[in-house]
Amino acid sequence: MSADITVGKVYDAIIIGAGHNGLVCANYLAKAGQKVLVLERRDVVGGAAVTEEIAPGFRASIFSYLMSLLHPRIIRELELKKHGLEVLPCSDMVSPLDGDNYILFSDTIAKSQASFARFSQHDADIYPEFDRYLNEAANIVRKLLWETPVDPTKRDWRTFKDGASLLWRHRKIGRKMYRIVDMLTMSAYDFLREWFDDDRIMAVLAYYASIGTFAGPKTPGSAYVIMHHIMGEHEGAGGWGFIKGGMGSITQALAASAREKGVDIVTGAPIKEVRIQNGRATAVSTTTGESYAAKTIISNADAKTLYLNLVGERHLPEEVVREVKGYRTFSTAFKMNIACERPPQYRILDRVRREGTLGSFDYPTYMHIAPDIDYLERAYDEAKHGWYSSRPFITPVVPTMVDTTLAPPGKHVVNLFGGHAPYTLKGGDWASEKENFRKTVFDTIEDYAPGFRDDVIEAQLLVAPDIENIVNLPQGHIFHGELSTDQLFFQRPVSGYADYRTPVKGLYICGSSMHPGGGVSGIPGFNAAREVLRDIKARRN
Repeated sequence: MSADITVGKVYDAIIIGAGHNGLVCANYLAKAGQKVLVLERRDVVGGAAVTEEIAPGFRASIFSYLMSLLHPRIIRELELKKHGLEVLPCSDMVSPLDGDNYILFSDTIAKSQASFARFSQHDADIYPEFDRYLNEAANIVRKLLWETPVDPTKRDWRTFKDGASLLWRHRKIGRKMYRIVDMLTMSAYDFLREWFDDDRIMAVLAYYASIGTFAGPKTPGSAYVIMHHIMGEHEGAGGWGFIKGGMGSITQALAASAREKGVDIVTGAPIKEVRIQNGRATAVSTTTGESYAAKTIISNADAKTLYLNLVGERHLPEEVVREVKGYRTFSTAFKMNIACERPPQYRILDRVRREGTLGSFDYPTYMHIAPDIDYLERAYDEAKHGWYSSRPFITPVVPTMVDTTLAPPGKHVVNLFGGHAPYTLKGGDWASEKENFRKTVFDTIEDYAPGFRDDVIEAQLLVAPDIENIVNLPQGHIFHGELSTDQLFFQRPVSGYADYRTPVKGLYICGSSMHPGGGVSGIPGFNAAREVLRDIKARRN
């Protein structure tokens, strides 16, 4: 255990799980004067934002792998830069095509336009208008991220007041709300087809709709997931890029900030049960026999684990049990962390360097492998029928091009994230198929970077059951549940309890099962802390 806990020490709040949302929640509660204990199942804090050794001298961001959504407000208010958070740049995104051709996708609109123009002048011309349209919609949702979902079926005064306040704060949205409705209901392909002609250009944007979700670009509702992935707001110490020392540096900074505020963090403490007395959560017990009591219990575990395993059906309304059992968490994501002699030598590399499209970067540190819409849809089709993709879509990133702390001098770490590799296989199992899938992943990379497997020193392949087993993500789902219309806002994770509270008094959820969903943003943890403090204040009054 990583903290000395005095026998009989009294806590105001106990948080189950030291993932980033649990640590954010702990920080804000401690800032408000609460005595907080965080209990973590693993021997290291961080949840899915961890840096661990994959081969002697090589360290990798094992699960989450890029900084994009961690909110600058949280970075600033918790002084994470002071506690070691340092964001390093990554290159513009490059999507390789056949031969030595490629598309560049950049934050700089003119650079994206120039790349698009090689394939469609129409698409290049329309892109600035599309970017404005998408970002206007994203700006609306960015404001909603910080809201506590209101249950529209309740008729009490507090709910009416909260609902009226929410509507008033967002009264200027007006007809732009129809854009959000479109994205929540349309497929990524149909949404993009209203703007663009070229399937290769559409694939650059539709790619985001498949990341971490069991969906293809032609699946209804997948358009919203594009927006979820571009939701980050960047300023100061924030930004899109790599974290020096890997993603574990985020949670180490959060843990250091929390300890500075007096938070106790105990690792190696898997929770066995949340104890319920007279409809109220009073304590938690661990599988090793310890028991800790507090007036407030907050879970960073996913909703299914909390409700069905740690609380138990007997303490829950029948409707909640039914809905949480139906909450969709089936994952098809995989991750591969590679220690290698040199990063992939892509066919496009000479042309990229010759054309100087990456500016100060000599190598594309961030790529998407999915050359057109049909490629993405075929990858989904195979998984939809129960098997892994014969040509998966893959995001290769090479943090060691800018971060020398992760590998020995001259060596590199490559992170591959992609899909689809279903949690369960129809007519097979991962015990016998994992090595075949490993070969499939390398074959796919070698289509674009011949000879890469010869440079590999070690490769850690994690499919959905592995991810679930190590960090307890439900069925390996990186968002703790699908980002679909029926699992968002006031229906996430179950209707009637989307406000970070649960049917059990004194028991809250602060993780990605709640609004606004997954990604290393910290916002669910922030919002949950606000609601906990609101209830504490109400009890005192």
